[in-house]
Amino acid sequence: MATNVQKITLSPSRDIPFNKLLLSQSNVRRIKAGVSIEELAEDIARRGLLQGLSVRPVVDDAGVETGMFEIPAGGRRYRALELLVKQKRLAKTAPVPCVIREGGIAEEDSLAENIQRAPLHPLDQFRAFLALRKKGQSEEEIAAAFFVSVGVVKQRLKLASISPVLLEVYAEDGLTLDQLMAFTVSGDHARQEQVFERLKTSYDKQPYAIRRMLTEGAVRACDKRAQFIGLEVYVEAGGIILRDLFQGDDGGWLQDVALVDRLVAEKLKAEADAVAAEGWKWVEMAPDFAYGHTYGLRQLRGETVLLTAEEETCRDALQAEYDRLSTEYAEADELPEEVDARLGELETAIEALETRPITFDPLEVARAGAFVSIGHDGALRIERGYVRPEDELPVEPEVVAEDAGPHHIAAAVMGTGEAVTADAPEPEEDEGLSALSDRLMTELTSHRTLGLRQALGERPDVAFLAALHALTLKSFYRYGSDSCLELDLKSVAFSAQAPGLNDSASAAAIHARHEGWAKVLPKDSADLWEALRDWDSDSRSGLFAHVVSLSVNAVLEAWNRRPRALNHADQLARAVDLDMAAAGWKPTVDNFLGRVTKARILLAVSEAKGARVAERIAHLKKGEMAREAEALLADTGWLPEPLRGAEPAVGEDTAAQDGTTAMGEDESLEDTEDTTDISPAVATE
Repeated sequence: MATNVQKITLSPSRDIPFNKLLLSQSNVRRIKAGVSIEELAEDIARRGLLQGLSVRPVVDDAGVETGMFEIPAGGRRYRALELLVKQKRLAKTAPVPCVIREGGIAEEDSLAENIQRAPLHPLDQFRAFLALRKKGQSEEEIAAAFFVSVGVVKQRLKLASISPVLLEVYAEDGLTLDQLMAFTVSGDHARQEQVFERLKTSYDKQPYAIRRMLTEGAVRACDKRAQFIGLEVYVEAGGIILRDLFQGDDGGWLQDVALVDRLVAEKLKAEADAVAAEGWKWVEMAPDFAYGHTYGLRQLRGETVLLTAEEETCRDALQAEYDRLSTEYAEADELPEEVDARLGELETAIEALETRPITFDPLEVARAGAFVSIGHDGALRIERGYVRPEDELPVEPEVVAEDAGPHHIAAAVMGTGEAVTADAPEPEEDEGLSALSDRLMTELTSHRTLGLRQALGERPDVAFLAALHALTLKSFYRYGSDSCLELDLKSVAFSAQAPGLNDSASAAAIHARHEGWAKVLPKDSADLWEALRDWDSDSRSGLFAHVVSLSVNAVLEAWNRRPRALNHADQLARAVDLDMAAAGWKPTVDNFLGRVTKARILLAVSEAKGARVAERIAHLKKGEMAREAEALLADTGWLPEPLRGAEPAVGEDTAAQDGTTAMGEDESLEDTEDTTDISPAVATE
């Protein structure tokens, strides 16, 4: 027997004047959420009311309808209409579409309307934005229509442009929104799908892993090569930049590596040609030069071009304006934007005037050369004025000065052939005044040498000055024979070039410090002694520390075992509180992680981030594991054992307090070291 299905009857609807409506206390929404009333009012003004109100008749105590209607569901829409009425953009009697409810519970109506409302799936929103864009609306118009920023619209459009295969997976909850956002780094659908297939078999499905796989082989926009050529030039040449709209990407990734290399080579060639036009005998160019590439070369000392009277006047005017603005806004918590911009312009202009060019002797330029490369910050690096040994002029014989000491004159005469040989008999009395024999000169100067040693040992201040003079000659001048002290300054010539060594913070600091000292030292080595005598003790100590630092050799080499020297390197590191992490060293694929076993990579991550984090990458292949570890360790300060601070040796502290050595008698012998003499060229690095 068939049963009759009871038909339902929908509540009637009609237009009710706005002034006949009022809010109900039965509305369950109490907390503000979602779009603001102001934004909703603007949307209604633009599109009209898209959804009517649910109302109930208001009755008096006798149960008679009063002609007013309360709103248990739709309170936000009512407030938005009320705001438009207050703004006189909507008439008080304007008809409002309403559904009139009778019976049941008002609170139930309000709760049901809010709970049963299904939120829009994000993918539907992405596709809707894309549909509007295809129908001619600009990103700005879409943003204004939905009260979001242009950046949000760009993000939504970017998500909608992902491979349809991945969007369908996302629609079925096969990908999270964060994972989907990571895929927007690349616009290549085939590449996105390829990475997604790799992701299926990967244990680590984090968004950062997806980004890293999509950008493998690309050049970061913060890479010095990209900064050198400029992103605009790269794009104009047809290059593609991968961007991440959802998190900081330092400018993105340059996808066409071959194009980057070509543009770098072309720009370097143009810069090298300009330098060669200055008259240098040779010019070498490369994106990078190894640390110590100037080893064995003498660096010319040029003359700084002084400011002209006109330039001095301009600099003084700029400095006066800078000082006035700085004083005027000294107490301000925050500088006005235009003042801050002007101070920046003044600083740039003053620096440009005070950074003076260097001129060189044309005769020296004709036998010297220059290196053209890219600095660590992407700026052009030009190192001018290096002379190769084969291009040096022959050494001229020394000329004896008129005021030279008697031993110097006699020694010079000995070299002329006028003096008798060491085996010749002493001159007879009647032979008159003649040159001293070689043997006698040697004996006399031996006594003088011994006297100097004794006297110098009594004068620590002069001994320090003499040592500083000798070491400075070795570090900054072509010839180191202007000193009678047989002190030598040796430095390690790196047999294997560590990646990034020449661009490291330590290399830059040493180079800047060396150049700073070179500028204040006299050009002629003959004037060095008097110049150092006139310096104060702090200046002498600073220079002494610098030249001594150039001789440090803490390199461990398999063919050159020096355990005692390396132990001393540990002591020295503790004495100067060396912190290699603070000095700028970070573990990367090139300098460490890609050159050790997987076990060591996992140990490093475990030490820095914990065992659970290490487990997340344990399944990866060696190359991928190294790249993931680089990202994980980037800001942790983790260091491999050779770069960590060494623990004090047993008895070291006690020995230091007693002023004695902790070494036994059999350890007092010096290690034999295979080192090379330092040259001014090495010192410049």
